[in-house]
Amino acid sequence: MIGRGDSGGSTVRRLQLGARLRELRLAAGVSREAAGYRIRASESKISRMELGRVGFKARDVTDLLVLYGIEDTAEHERLLELTKAANSPSWWHTYGDVLESWFHSYLDLEQAAELIRTYEIQFVPGLLQTEAYASAVIRLGHNNPGKHEVERLAKLRMARKETLTRPESPTFWAVLDEAVLRRLIGGRDVLRDQILALLEACDNPNVRLQVIPFDSGGHAAAGGAFSILRFPHAELDDVVYIEHLTSALYLDKREDVDDYAAAFGRLIIEAAPPARTPEILKAVLIDLERW
Repeated sequence: MIGRGDSGGSTVRRLQLGARLRELRLAAGVSREAAGYRIRASESKISRMELGRVGFKARDVTDLLVLYGIEDTAEHERLLELTKAANSPSWWHTYGDVLESWFHSYLDLEQAAELIRTYEIQFVPGLLQTEAYASAVIRLGHNNPGKHEVERLAKLRMARKETLTRPESPTFWAVLDEAVLRRLIGGRDVLRDQILALLEACDNPNVRLQVIPFDSGGHAAAGGAFSILRFPHAELDDVVYIEHLTSALYLDKREDVDDYAAAFGRLIIEAAPPARTPEILKAVLIDLERW
């Protein structure tokens, strides 16, 4: 079982540790150059550490805390524990052989989030997929994957779904284009079971699901799918995640996040309200029986 206490993964721990070290350095009035000299590294290395983009050595963290004048023993111990956690394998590491490297960070961020807002135009979001639907999507998105790879990636997606049923589950707010519900991914039976699973998800108090009907015309996010993740850690900013075929973008600049948050705000107004979602899903099921 994945729980928020141990699910942030190395990415989130590095971000937390880097942000705290930057805060302490600035409070002490120490330049990045001076900090780098203290740990026998460059100014750019300090910058990468503070941005959580590299690993941490306990010795370096200790030396920096001394340089910054931190005498609180409890703070030393807390940050050294965080260093250890930042260097530990993430919960998904056993699936590393079938994962794209650019997806690693997202898995950590997803598990650590307290609010996930997502807009989808092609597929049901991964956190709401059935195993059969997930397998069909994986076959479409990978170049001739083997049976073992498909099964492993589908199992990983099922493990991710535990995010929505754990005691401290995040709020998951998804807006789907109606085309997502009409596209025969995996065939009629697979899609029918997936729609039934979405109906069940509507009963989850942590899930808010909305649909943009075909008759709504154009809408605010015509550019494509995206997700916005918010965290319960004050030192971590919101992150926008945009997935491409062979890579992904992670945006955390305030102006970028604000633009996507505003677009999502318009989407939820243009979409049918959550209370209508079961009605829309049942209509899709009726249409499936007629096809």
